[in-house]
Parts: sequence; C-alpha cells; structure tokens
Amino acid sequence: MKIGIYGGTFDPPHNGHVNACKSFVNAIQMDKLYVIPTSIPPHKQRESSVSGDDRYEMARLAFSEISDKIELSRIELERSGKSYTADTLRYFKAQGAKEIFLLCGTDMLVTLDEWYDFEYIFRSATIVYIRRESDQYYDSLIQTKIQEFRALYGAKILEIVADVIELSSSDIRNGIDDPKIKELIPISVYEFIMERGLYKND
Repeated sequence: MKIGIYGGTFDPPHNGHVNACKSFVNAIQMDKLYVIPTSIPPHKQRESSVSGDDRYEMARLAFSEISDKIELSRIELERSGKSYTADTLRYFKAQGAKEIFLLCGTDMLVTLDEWYDFEYIFRSATIVYIRRESDQYYDSLIQTKIQEFRALYGAKILEIVADVIELSSSDIRNGIDDPKIKELIPISVYEFIMERGLYKND
C-alpha cells in the first residue's frame, strides 16, 4: 500500500494547509493520505489553548472533502508524550504500508536532521516538500540541505511546485476577531471557531 502522511498542529488549519494538501494529493498517486493532528509537537514551545479534539474536528472540516483518499487519524493524539514522526512511520510500516510519502514545509525540511531518529525517517519515507515562502534566502539553503541529506543518508526528496500562500496559524489566532480572517480559512472551520469561541483569550 502506498500512503501519504500530512501531520501538523492545525491550530487552526488555514488555506495554506488546504492548498498544500490538494497539491500533495494531485502530485502523488497514493492509495491513502492520512492527515494527522499532532499531540505535543517536539519543535514547538507554545501550549495550545485548544483541545486536541477541537483541532481534530477542525482538520476534519478542512480536509475531508478534498478527496475520498483522505483519512483523519487520531494516532498521535492518542499516543502519550510527544509526537515523534519516526514513531508514526513505524506504526504505518507495521500496518503494512510499503511506500510512504511524508509532506512537509521548507521550514521543516531544512531542519530534518535535528528531528528525533531522523535517519530512520530518511530510510522509511520519501520526503515531499512544498515551499511555504517566497523568500529567496531559502533557495540555496534548501538545495544545500537536500544535497547533504542525499549524500549522507540516502534520502529520497521530492518537491511539489504549488502556489505559495504565506500564512501561518498564529496569524489566524492573533486576528481571530477580524472579519477578514474568514477569507483565510475554510468557512466551515471559521464557523466552528466562532461557535466554540476558540482563540478568544490567546
């Protein structure tokens, strides 16, 4: 079975996430794409004011209608402790996945060698990245890191060319009271946030 993995805090999911997900599905002919909200991301210090259940529901609203190949997974929310990508890959390998494609942004790509058990990640998955910024500073850095990862670890890395949407979840959280925010996130997610009163005290 050929699967894709798209993980993130999705706190909340926005149009940049949705665009990346659509591009991933269109570019890689996979049997299933698992969207996986993280529990405690090792690389982020901020503790969310929103529950894992609410983030899962927002991800379901944002991604589930993109393709019938998409399935939301609670694996990392139900795992105790920090959410390590290597452990998630081990889980899907044990479930019979023969080929795994791992989607990440360029900010994550260039720091992959700092992740927990990163050599296993390189052995177990093809890294698929999408540019999250138009900053030319990243151009040479990305190519340098890709060459390094391929030479040292035999990494398999692919780029998906997609429209860059420079947007972050913190932009959404910080401006949640601005009516224009609804243009930056799926309307179903916006309505859920308003209904639940999320991010009001962030």
